[in-house]
Amino acid sequence: MVDSSKSTDSESDDLQARLKNGDREALALLFSLHHNRLVRLVSFHLSRQLLGRVGPDDILQEAFLAAERRIEHYASDLSTSAFVWLRMIVMQTLTDIHRFHLDAKRRDASREVPRGFSSAPSASIAAFLIGRLTSPSQAVERAEMYELVERTVAGMDPLDQEVLALRHFEELSNSEVAEVLGIQQKAASIRYVRAVKRLRQELSHLPGFFE
Repeated sequence: MVDSSKSTDSESDDLQARLKNGDREALALLFSLHHNRLVRLVSFHLSRQLLGRVGPDDILQEAFLAAERRIEHYASDLSTSAFVWLRMIVMQTLTDIHRFHLDAKRRDASREVPRGFSSAPSASIAAFLIGRLTSPSQAVERAEMYELVERTVAGMDPLDQEVLALRHFEELSNSEVAEVLGIQQKAASIRYVRAVKRLRQELSHLPGFFE
């Protein structure tokens, strides 16, 4: 039986080698290969204030065009993996879109939907966790839960927050997390385990978490 994850990794490695040579077809194939991961990334970081205005596919389309314009830059980068490079492009695109739509001089998008989401990792993690709670009783208590979860996460070391978001919500591998943050893989692993342990301890009394 063929290990699909190994097959995907091999395909990604082949496409990365082609991308290093400026192959634009390889860029399109890499975007397709990692589409679900990139959608998850955008869904986690996209402000709720922009729901109904832009969606993950809109952002990924903009990111793909940005990557095409910068493909030569990646070809000269000897250390960054293809997925981490694509993630960087997508995050920069997200930042630009947030600035464009949420600039105070432009139309106030916050009037369209309730507030409750920010770009801070603690707020993103809190919104993601609270969004998983679906029962009527849980829905009534969401506001209180949101504040508790955000306070708990905000009390963590900022780097631990980032590791938790990257591993637990973006579902990056430990090696990818280490690459994104510029730390050793062992350090990334230790921080992730520590962050999850603390989150479990602090929020164990709340129903619906970590199920």
